Amino acid sequence: MAKLTVEDIEVTGKRILTRVDFNVPLDAGKVADDKRIRAALPTIRYLVERGGRVILMSHLGRPKGERRPDMSLRPCVPVLSGLAGRDVRFVDDCIGEAVIAAVKELGDGDILLLENLRYYNEETRNDKTFAAKLAALGDVYVNDAFGTAHRAHASTEAITHFIQPCVAGFLLMKEIAYLGDLIESPERPFVAILGGAKISSKIGVISNLLPKVDRIILGGGMSYTFYRAKGMEIGDSMLEGDKVDLAASLLKQGGDRIVLPVDCVISNFLDFDQRKVGELRGVAAEAIPPGWLGLDIGSRSIARFGSILKDAKTIVWNGPMGVFEIEATAKGTYAVARALADATANGAKTVIGGGDSASAVARAGVADQITHVSTGGGASLEFLEGKVLPGVAALTDK
Repeated sequence: MAKLTVEDIEVTGKRILTRVDFNVPLDAGKVADDKRIRAALPTIRYLVERGGRVILMSHLGRPKGERRPDMSLRPCVPVLSGLAGRDVRFVDDCIGEAVIAAVKELGDGDILLLENLRYYNEETRNDKTFAAKLAALGDVYVNDAFGTAHRAHASTEAITHFIQPCVAGFLLMKEIAYLGDLIESPERPFVAILGGAKISSKIGVISNLLPKVDRIILGGGMSYTFYRAKGMEIGDSMLEGDKVDLAASLLKQGGDRIVLPVDCVISNFLDFDQRKVGELRGVAAEAIPPGWLGLDIGSRSIARFGSILKDAKTIVWNGPMGVFEIEATAKGTYAVARALADATANGAKTVIGGGDSASAVARAGVADQITHVSTGGGASLEFLEGKVLPGVAALTDK
């Protein structure tokens, strides 16, 4: 990448202010999934082993400017200490005298984790005064939080105006490399799989990928808007009525490169909050009766998608094929996950664009059989749309 990285700087004895993504799920005050902490380890270890004084900052959840104990980063301390093999210090703020004092006490190779950045609304407002206070804590700035790279926040964008150099960590480098190669030089056939509830959240991705891919497989709730654009009845299935014309335009533009499910699993009842569905039936896509709604792709679609993926050399997936949070309607999503694992074993490069797709491959037990599972759902989506990520653009050019 055309930005400075941790490998381009001298770190010994310097205060290395490092933005990480420790936005981890908590359960009863403990970290329920340490995947994001593990993802930051290569950068942390590199800095520590070279005598950097590492100051880590992150957000967790959406406290909206309140000091909420249930969103404290403190539970990350024992997890990171165990993974890094050394004590990690913690300070219960991210700016102020207590933080300045804690930073002064650091020796070479020490690690300090600051409290949740979003305890201050100034973080999400990209406030320059707040950013300057953060910047004053370090000599060098490292961004290794790909999951927030699409946000222009104080700790990712404004901060770079007050500290130099600003460099990329290994995780950020890895994410940009995988996603960048995917777009710029994919081995063919190149297949994109896009799912999820709404076409509105995927318009940019579909439009950007259509000229680049050999096939785009569409599933999930948004597929029913495409069905309606083809004049098909969809019962009570999810519909974005104001996007029907857009779906029709995309179908015309994509031609046979756009692949829709040929059948689906429908139900006469759904209570998502209670994770309950009514009677389930498998029907052809054009045979959804009134009062029923589509919740998953059917067996023929699974077979059809599988045959396309079997021959692919590059695959990117973002968005589930159905309501995978409910076991009875998760079969299509899990089948796609297993198809990607099989494709990887056959030599294909497979990339999961974070978010629900990352959860799906984990639940299907095949996360370690995928070439790359992105740590950033929103960031990977915007990258695939061709958008500039503020957190990356703000880093120092080589």
